[in-house]
Amino acid sequence: MGRQENYETPEENDEEMTVTLDLDDGTSVTCAIVTILTVNNRDYIVLLPLEEDGENHDGEVWFYRYSEDENDPNAEPVLDYIDSDEEYDQVAEAFDEYLDNAEFDEIMDDSTED
Repeated sequence: MGRQENYETPEENDEEMTVTLDLDDGTSVTCAIVTILTVNNRDYIVLLPLEEDGENHDGEVWFYRYSEDENDPNAEPVLDYIDSDEEYDQVAEAFDEYLDNAEFDEIMDDSTED
């Protein structure tokens, strides 16, 4: 079905949670974890790919199916491609809602500091 990605556990002292994905072309990309969303009882991870300088310059995010082995707490989480346009659109819509809520929360936090 989808391609499985390699997931590396982030270092404990990192300010930002990151994962390193090994891509099919042999390259590796470090990504910041933005959030994990649940859509239709399935979990998805939202990743922000970072360039060599540790920044993201184009605002592009990547969506992957996300799962963990509940029977083995030491197992690495699994990331899989989303291969359905309909499924991808549902995750993108959920992420848009997440961003709207995050912006609202940020506005509310700013107004309560005054």
